[in-house]
Amino acid sequence: MIAHLRGECVLTGDRWVVIDVSGVGYLIQVTQPALLILANTPGKVQLFTHMAVREDAITLSGFLHQSELEMFRILIGVSGIGPQTAMNILSQIGIEEFAMAILDEDEKSLTRISGVGTKGAKRLILELRDKMRKVSETLVRADAGRGTPAANDAISALISLGFAEREAWDAVSAVAQNLKSPSVQDMIRAALARLKER
Repeated sequence: MIAHLRGECVLTGDRWVVIDVSGVGYLIQVTQPALLILANTPGKVQLFTHMAVREDAITLSGFLHQSELEMFRILIGVSGIGPQTAMNILSQIGIEEFAMAILDEDEKSLTRISGVGTKGAKRLILELRDKMRKVSETLVRADAGRGTPAANDAISALISLGFAEREAWDAVSAVAQNLKSPSVQDMIRAALARLKER
């Protein structure tokens, strides 16, 4: 089992990266927000990984935060949710927002995720409600009024890259004011550009 990898991101594609670890390139499936961060991060990066072994393939899924890996493992434990669907969910919704949607039984938030219909949302709520109650205390929850879920996800991503919480918050706050309906990716890209200017 490969638990984590640390190396340089040398190649990116459609939701995958190749991480070079001492001359060996590992192909790792990642979420869309992670792909954007990794593509714009020079030097070494670290990914927490989940290795899946099937008859026809061995695949690695990678995450910037341990909490994302834990959520991924919870998701693939749901009947009908495979690794690709789990990665799709985590690409479109932050883990805090997802956990709150499950706890609040908010089907509307879940059905906004492409590939999750009404039946899928009900199944997720039914199977994960108790698990989310148990793990909700370990998940990072955004302070009310601190910012939008997208802004909080962008701040978390910048902190994982080694920026101090205060400078990450200041950068995201500054760029969010100049962007119209920004996505997490938009904010991360703009905040990185702003931080590089300093």
